[in-house]
Amino acid sequence: MRYIVAADTGGTFTDLAAFDRVEGKLIMTKSLTTYDDLVNGLMDCFHKAKIDLPQAEIVKFATTLVINTFVQRNGAKTALITTEGHRDILEIKRGNRAIPFDLRYERDPVLVERDLRIEVRERISGDGSVFRPLDVAQLESIAADLKHMGIEAVAVSFLNAYANSAHEDQAAALLRERLPGVFVVAGSELTREWFEYERTSTSVANAYAGPRLADCITRLDSRMRGEGFSKTFYMMASNGGVVALKRARQQPCAMLESGPVGGCIGAGVYATALGLDKIIAFDMGGTTAKCGIVQNGQFEVKSPYFVGGEERGFPVRHAVIDIVEVGAGGGSIAHLDEQGRVAVGPRSAGSTPGPVCYGLGGTEPTITDANLALGRISASSFLGGEMRLDEPAAKGSIEALAGKLGFAGAAGRDEMAQGIIALGTLTMASAIRQITTERGLDPRDFTLFAFGGGGPLHGQTLAREMNIPEVVIPPEPGIFSAIGMLLADARVDETRTFLRPLTEEAATEMAEAFNQMEAAMSEALTAELGPVPLTFLRQAQMRFAGQRHFVQTGVTPTSTLPQTRSAFESLYRQRFGHVDAGAPIEIVGLTLTATASIQRPPLEQLRPAVDQPATPRRRSVYFAERSGRLDTPVYSRNALPSGFESAGPAIIEEYGSTTVVGPDDHFSIGVLGEIRIRLSPSEKERPS
Repeated sequence: MRYIVAADTGGTFTDLAAFDRVEGKLIMTKSLTTYDDLVNGLMDCFHKAKIDLPQAEIVKFATTLVINTFVQRNGAKTALITTEGHRDILEIKRGNRAIPFDLRYERDPVLVERDLRIEVRERISGDGSVFRPLDVAQLESIAADLKHMGIEAVAVSFLNAYANSAHEDQAAALLRERLPGVFVVAGSELTREWFEYERTSTSVANAYAGPRLADCITRLDSRMRGEGFSKTFYMMASNGGVVALKRARQQPCAMLESGPVGGCIGAGVYATALGLDKIIAFDMGGTTAKCGIVQNGQFEVKSPYFVGGEERGFPVRHAVIDIVEVGAGGGSIAHLDEQGRVAVGPRSAGSTPGPVCYGLGGTEPTITDANLALGRISASSFLGGEMRLDEPAAKGSIEALAGKLGFAGAAGRDEMAQGIIALGTLTMASAIRQITTERGLDPRDFTLFAFGGGGPLHGQTLAREMNIPEVVIPPEPGIFSAIGMLLADARVDETRTFLRPLTEEAATEMAEAFNQMEAAMSEALTAELGPVPLTFLRQAQMRFAGQRHFVQTGVTPTSTLPQTRSAFESLYRQRFGHVDAGAPIEIVGLTLTATASIQRPPLEQLRPAVDQPATPRRRSVYFAERSGRLDTPVYSRNALPSGFESAGPAIIEEYGSTTVVGPDDHFSIGVLGEIRIRLSPSEKERPS
């Protein structure tokens, strides 16, 4: 078998990266995302890249389908079956007001209306004992009603089922039998944690998105196998690993941030290889910009994840790489707000109609149009020349916006375009502050690792805004999320509630519980992936007694009580700055992570092939540092060998992305083909 393939369906483009093991080279391509049928855009990538599917060993697929289903509210007609007296838990939520002083505050609507939230007589006690048996006759009647109503998905979530799932299991089995073709999920199949609202929200969300994702996976699998593919097909999960199709169909919420996490995985692998201990992984695509922290090659995973944000959205209890996302992508639209001020995003032109310069019907200027108007990207070399951009149309749209504010001529157009870039930069900088300064981390201690179609364009500007001294651009940044997926292993996370004070007895019980979880997970993953070696990581959710929130603390099978306490206190002190030594500690839950290595290409063979050096072209490019245009050399990245060094200003072009190097900054090409940009001190940093 010849190819290892990864494909990422984003908001604007569908990216494909494939490693050809015979020729030892990377194959890549992009197509506009086809919203009417995501499978068409992906298959178009296979055909453009000339991938012979019968020769493909592994295919990994990531998609924004699940998160878009929630945002657009176009999921399945879903019913919730819950314990009598608890049908309104989705509406009540936590009972708090997240924004107390906003008189117009409203939460996002729930996914299941009240008339489709149905109660059934049953009750499990908090200790897991059966207080009231499940009323099977009532459930039979409910199933008949649901069939008559044309329900497409059913979520089952009973009180205290995390402690004893017998009633949920029984109800789910009955509903699957009575409602063939309907997507049925029980909360305990997804999470064995407490907090009934979060468990119910997760099961409802999973049911709501299940039919759409299952349909997409089935059609894609069918299309690929119709063209001769016969090997392993994985889905990219939000936790930074891939999962087998069976698990993906059962747990669509595991694919919430399926696409964006690929870049974090790749960033972690490259950071380790390059000896970068602390990096900010920054991904700017066509619709959004995303960033996450990677330290010592590891990224942080969090749960729950809030769809729509913590203030107004709903929680899903699934492991998700800790990424902050903002509405600032290449397609983010510049407009005048209600006060007549220029604003950028979060509304995006997407791929349809796309930025004005795409010539597909867009009329409002975007960040991409601003970059084109300023000379930062080329109309003729975009996507390697596959897609010719309409520069006059882009400039015209920016001039029209500038005219509304009294700016005229070419100078006014440049000022407006630079203003659009600056506003986008501020939005992106706010995301970086959320994951650094707001968590006690100094961004100056990090390297900015920028990728995506827009990351290299804005990395230097963003780093200067945050006083980050160095920017690294990996090979093929325009499809780097797909490359990261090529490097991803299989991974599954499971968390269970485990309420104990931290004592010798609890430490022993914790070790036994982890052993049981490992045995069950090994059996399940062997059935899904075959006999592959597994690596396990144990973490305990711990807190000081009386506190609400916990700190995820690593433990080992041989951890002693003093070692566990010391590990928790060290993490607590790092995050909060102090520790109450000797105070009682509680264990809240146990998290087990299993990983299985999957074939991955060597990094050395993913670097761009270097052509014969060529004299750089030159063009006029606007730089905010000079408040004007400079005659700037334009390099082809494929003409820059390892060890090449030069000073800015410079533009470096390649398929899928363009790198901007500011005046007085220096750049070099590293051993893996990465671009390293060392920023010159800003005026405020220079010694007087």
